[in-house]
Amino acid sequence: MNDLSGLVAEAAPGGTLRVSINVGNAVLARRDGDSAAGVSVDLGREFARRLGVAADLLVFATAAESVDAVRSQKADLGFFAIDPKRSDGIEFSAPYVLIEGAYVVRDGSPLKVNEEVDRAGHRVVVAKGSAYDLFLSRELKQAEIVRVASSQAVVQEFVASGAEVAAGVKQQLEADLARQPGLRLLPGRFMVIQQAMGVPAGRPAVAEALRRFVEEMKAGGFVAQALARHGIQGAGVAPPAA
Repeated sequence: MNDLSGLVAEAAPGGTLRVSINVGNAVLARRDGDSAAGVSVDLGREFARRLGVAADLLVFATAAESVDAVRSQKADLGFFAIDPKRSDGIEFSAPYVLIEGAYVVRDGSPLKVNEEVDRAGHRVVVAKGSAYDLFLSRELKQAEIVRVASSQAVVQEFVASGAEVAAGVKQQLEADLARQPGLRLLPGRFMVIQQAMGVPAGRPAVAEALRRFVEEMKAGGFVAQALARHGIQGAGVAPPAA
């Protein structure tokens, strides 16, 4: 961001940059007392600093709530997985981080590979409105999708309900498996989740500044350093935008 004159009124019409933070994805952010900490928090605060305004963190438990806050302009900036269903009302940057969506089954499950999940009679538990919910809603043709309130509730509901499969962000599932014996990840991934930054539609100057900002944060090492600082493993910095 070189010339920011005129951007502040468009980016932060209330005088502070209201940053929507989703703590439902542990790769991006986690609760830290009454606030939050993580890669997305660091990026949001840095963008606000470059604008010369304070960052006001609005912390949400789910991606769907975070998306709605930006789309309704109750927040000025957010962090989301890119998905066609989210493009209405939001302008996205290119991705800054790539993470994996994975499946969990019981140790005794006959399922061995991801391709076996989409079968009649299989129930797949997902977090409502998450990137992988949106993706699997398009991709799964025979399996039934069971939606729960948040990504942290997926494995709990999977175990309690007797469903055949749980789906989620790989890092969240790995943390759940460490607490819940008798489960295993299917090898590989069923999708790559492209995590990007976004602003409400109708703010073209800010959207362009945000795109340049994300490319600079990737190229300069800010994103990689933030991932390391917060102990995030298994997520990679996204390549430069085409």
